[in-house]
Amino acid sequence: MPESALLADLNPTQREAVAATDGPVLVVAGAGSGKTRVLTYRIAHLVRDLGVSPYEILAITFTNKAAGEMKERVEQLIGGVARGMWVSTFHSACVRILRQEIHRLGYRTSFSIYDDADSTRLITMCIKDLDLDPKRFPPRQMKAAISKAKNELIDYETFASQDSGFYHENVSDIFRLYQQRLVEASAVDFDDILNLTVEILQVFPEVLERWQNRFQYVLVDEYQDTNRAQYMLVKMLAAEHGNICVVGDSDQSIYAFRGADMRNIMEFEKDYPDTRVVLLEQNYRSTQTILDAANAVIANNTSRRPKRLWTDEGAGESVVVFEAEDEHEEAAYVAEEIARLQDIGIALDDVAVFYRTNAQSRVIEELFVRFGVTYQVVGGLKYYDRKEIKDALAYLRVIVNPDDQVAIKRIINTPRRAIGDTTVAHVDRFAEAEEITFMDALRRVREI
Repeated sequence: MPESALLADLNPTQREAVAATDGPVLVVAGAGSGKTRVLTYRIAHLVRDLGVSPYEILAITFTNKAAGEMKERVEQLIGGVARGMWVSTFHSACVRILRQEIHRLGYRTSFSIYDDADSTRLITMCIKDLDLDPKRFPPRQMKAAISKAKNELIDYETFASQDSGFYHENVSDIFRLYQQRLVEASAVDFDDILNLTVEILQVFPEVLERWQNRFQYVLVDEYQDTNRAQYMLVKMLAAEHGNICVVGDSDQSIYAFRGADMRNIMEFEKDYPDTRVVLLEQNYRSTQTILDAANAVIANNTSRRPKRLWTDEGAGESVVVFEAEDEHEEAAYVAEEIARLQDIGIALDDVAVFYRTNAQSRVIEELFVRFGVTYQVVGGLKYYDRKEIKDALAYLRVIVNPDDQVAIKRIINTPRRAIGDTTVAHVDRFAEAEEITFMDALRRVREI
């Protein structure tokens, strides 16, 4: 596919964003403006038209679904060579780096990765071992506090120095013991995946140089949602060649509660003074009426880069606002409206209902049942969150990492084999007294 044919598929601003391959580029992409198309065509342009090795390109996005879609689209443009490319989430890319480098920090290369449930379970153990009241120090709240600190690249020593109050001191103790237990188990939580990668690149210059040379081009999607650790990672990896392209939109920043810092995109040009900025304002998803309403609302946000979305899809129907007295009247209106749409031939799989919190779905579902509206709730219990799946994975984790105390304790009595909390506590005390791991204590159980 010659260059002209590849770029001919794009509108003028998309073409500009794809063709600007060298140096720092900021693509401000409004909702529905084809940003994924820009990213995939940019990769294809680098490989097919400019002869860049696909293995020298790092493309980062925020979800596995988005990464999979991006890789699939790139493969359609450049063929099977795309399968070996680094098109992944931040966490997936960092895990690949850590599997090769984490031994430098004293971890097994077969380290375990703790999900939210594993982390909360370990923090619960730490609270118990510190003889603290879990009602005053709820494990989930402690996990959120630790995660917030890690997202800002704050270790437990720095965290401890930020406040001298009694409560903060106890939280710091939980943080310290939690991190100590992670290291002892050769395990990392989701935040460590990013933080430890950044730490290795900062502490070992030869490692940083190798990975900088590996990736001549760095592309980042949803840049407005990056936190401090992700920001530092991208900045370090792109420092050698300077070919960094970030795509994002401050109007769509939704992850501040996870540590996302909108300043990363707002101040991109301060970090890279010779940045080329491209605005994608043509929308392919909505009617002009919807875009006008969205533009009017977001214009009240003063911390944004001005832009105005437009479309050539026509005005469309008017936006309807229904002000309900309570959630029951609201749900009844939604159900009645969907029933009306059905009566005029609209298929149910063309209708979506969005709600702010999961708790709001209950009353809506009740009304759907009453009105005979068939529906599917998206985002229920995930496959890997099911108990039996987590149990099976825990056995596999113990096989590859015998130091994984959380995994061991999860399956030590699964299936039931008359090993209760009292027995586990005895093993814990023996392990602590002998200064050995929980697994080593189990191997010497006859001595207990």
